[in-house]
Amino acid sequence: MISGSVTFDFSGQVAILTGGASGMSLVAARKFAEAGGHAVLVDIDGARAEAQAASLPGALGLALDVTDEAAIGATVGLVMERFGRIDGLVNAAGIPDTFLPTVEQDSNIWRRLIDIHLTGSYLMARAAGRAMVAQRAGAVVNISSAIAGVLGALPRRNAYTAAKTGITGLTRALACEWGRYNVRVNAVAPGYTLTPFIQQNIDRGNLDKGAMERRTPMGRLGQPAEIADVILFLLSPAASYLTGATIAVDGGWTAYGAAGDAWAEPD
Repeated sequence: MISGSVTFDFSGQVAILTGGASGMSLVAARKFAEAGGHAVLVDIDGARAEAQAASLPGALGLALDVTDEAAIGATVGLVMERFGRIDGLVNAAGIPDTFLPTVEQDSNIWRRLIDIHLTGSYLMARAAGRAMVAQRAGAVVNISSAIAGVLGALPRRNAYTAAKTGITGLTRALACEWGRYNVRVNAVAPGYTLTPFIQQNIDRGNLDKGAMERRTPMGRLGQPAEIADVILFLLSPAASYLTGATIAVDGGWTAYGAAGDAWAEPD
């Protein structure tokens, strides 16, 4: 049984969400806008970001490649010109990896994935962080991975594992540097969640949905809204003394250490 939505109040606040045209980032943007905030959806697919933003009150959709340093600076400048402040940043932009054996992996694919997931998070945090440090307030939420960023064991998925582990370290470093400015930096580490990316890999046979469910103590995959609620919590004043943390939202995946399946029919 999945609980109902959590209620937050972001009246007048502004948050930039990368990868905002789809998945958990889009769900978080909707929730942020519904709570009174101005959601800025940025995505490599600018047309889709604009279309999604058009359905949300006070939202803005923009095209952005998070590996383009100059474009990031221009986008953050546009947001500051439009709204005068940046209260939150959600770094959720990402691409899938190859699921190939290491000896068959293409180094260009490695670089591209690292550039988008890890370097993109750094560049976005640096640009938005300048505004947050100046206003002495703000919250950054990076998206790591419970499996690849906390446990760190995904054979054949080296670039993704390295990127998500790096995001966990980046989160800690920025939190320690910016705490004195009342800028909080945390990470959400989702377990297997039914996003379009995961569904695509299930359909392609790269992931076994049944096996993932059995390995999860709660016996199911997560829903994007469940991840989005934790993202919004970390953006909100309810998390005012929480920084440098990586929170696994994974149905108990990282807690389970026994051999075999974690889930069984209840007695």
